[in-house]
Amino acid sequence: MFALPPEDRSLSPHTGWTRAHWEAVADGLLAAVEPYRSADGAVIILPGRESSSRCDGLEGYARTFLLAAFRVAGGGPPALLEPYTRGLAAGPDVWQPVEERTQPMVEAASIAIGLWLTREHLWDTLSPEVRDRVAAWLSGTIHHDPVDNNWWLFTVMVGGFLASTGYEVAAAETAVARGLARIEPWYQGGGWYSDGDNRSFDHYNGWAMHLYPALLTHLTGGDPKLYGGRLREFLAGYSLMFDTGGGMLYHGRSLTYRFGSAASLFAGALLDASPLEPGRTRGIASGVLRHFLEHDALSPEGILTLGWYGPHEPSLQSYSGYASPYWASKAFVGLLLPAGHPVWTAPELPPAEGAAALDAPGFVVHNLGGIARVLNHGSQHHPGDPLYDRYAYSTRTGPATYPDNHAGVLHDGRVSGRGRITPGATGRDGELTWATSSADDLTSLSVVRGEAEVRVHRAAPGSRVRQTGWATVHADGLTSTLLPLYGFADATAEQVEDPAGTAFGAPATIPALTGTTEDGWFASVAVLSHEGAGDALPGVSVSGDDVTLTWPDGLQRGFTLPWPARRP
Repeated sequence: MFALPPEDRSLSPHTGWTRAHWEAVADGLLAAVEPYRSADGAVIILPGRESSSRCDGLEGYARTFLLAAFRVAGGGPPALLEPYTRGLAAGPDVWQPVEERTQPMVEAASIAIGLWLTREHLWDTLSPEVRDRVAAWLSGTIHHDPVDNNWWLFTVMVGGFLASTGYEVAAAETAVARGLARIEPWYQGGGWYSDGDNRSFDHYNGWAMHLYPALLTHLTGGDPKLYGGRLREFLAGYSLMFDTGGGMLYHGRSLTYRFGSAASLFAGALLDASPLEPGRTRGIASGVLRHFLEHDALSPEGILTLGWYGPHEPSLQSYSGYASPYWASKAFVGLLLPAGHPVWTAPELPPAEGAAALDAPGFVVHNLGGIARVLNHGSQHHPGDPLYDRYAYSTRTGPATYPDNHAGVLHDGRVSGRGRITPGATGRDGELTWATSSADDLTSLSVVRGEAEVRVHRAAPGSRVRQTGWATVHADGLTSTLLPLYGFADATAEQVEDPAGTAFGAPATIPALTGTTEDGWFASVAVLSHEGAGDALPGVSVSGDDVTLTWPDGLQRGFTLPWPARRP
């Protein structure tokens, strides 16, 4: 890893890291890519696979430029911008043009933000000819339609920069207004956006849907009331999705951006719109940055790898190429906070423990015992996609090839998928947090108390069903327990070994229960912990559409769970 300053355990008792560590990591990441830069400075061609877009050299330039811009705008040496200045002179002739729904639109946003942040150091020093050529290349973004999801915010950022510099002002301002208007119907409340006309709720909320409006507000001096208020609500639940070891939730796509997940935490502080204590913002962010640097996110040459803990193909998408991981540069937005800001000077705090019911995405979040977990009753990018379509995700486990954290009806020996899910209700009452959902063959309920997750489902009477638990790797010290509570007549319990493992290692072991549900109901308790399940497990009783859970200490709660969509 890069040379780092000494730890400061008095200021940062949790991680030992300070602002100086963030600056050193930024400098190290930038220095590591320089040997791979073209002679004209316009592209950075790193080792590894190309993406489906084939504009990876541009990605290398744009995403590391964003990192350099955060560093310089935060008081770092302007000399870091010199290779990017050279690249701007050649770039418009080298880079692919920005056209309809093409990857250069994504990279144009990073370039525009970088130029906006460092205007006095870079843009204002360019010749009029170079400025005109760069502006003409960027303007392709405001004259073409993006992919109909978070990409609308790329047109917003490019439009904002062009308008601020006097280029195509009317068209640029229209692009800003149009992009912000397009994401508005996707706001689902509670701080959460869907990433398009779907139910994709994942890290894109943090490193896209909230970050870009926050940067726009910061750079234009706009009123932070709307976007800051939403960001504040978002961070209240999102901040529970990091564990005390610096782990982030393994859920959704583009996970190779890793510590980019910290960007919205700093953005909340930047807009004075965070519910978190300043020291907790730094503690979570420094924890996740340090975690990945200590878990092989870097190659021996100091290059961010394509994967998770080192290279990991299942964590990638077709658009993932060798420079993609540098979207993690967004985490360094924190350097825009002055060195004297409380985020950098307050005593560090670790992530908070607790639980929350998030209605918009249909999540139950619970953070306890050094592990953050999400029970998923609402996020589904595509049915069957393991990065979205499991019932649960955590900061210490990932989906396996064998379907972990899944419940389904067996048809000819094969377990059914969830199909298209419809979220139900979420709630929190004292020690209990829950969520419900319905799918083709099942209606489902998850109830959390402490580390125990009660999983209740309703299917057609007489169905042969299977429930699986958390996939753990042998070396991580965790215990994954799955115990039947109700409805598994002639139950078979097994430990399924998946040689391919997960992003956290291989092989993985998944507990599974198979049995027959005579009346349509089946229930189990799943526990992911270092201690096992314990013995304080609830009893389950059913009557009509109602199920009642009763714990040994007398705590009792009833829920209503109707028939699934395919009513028996």
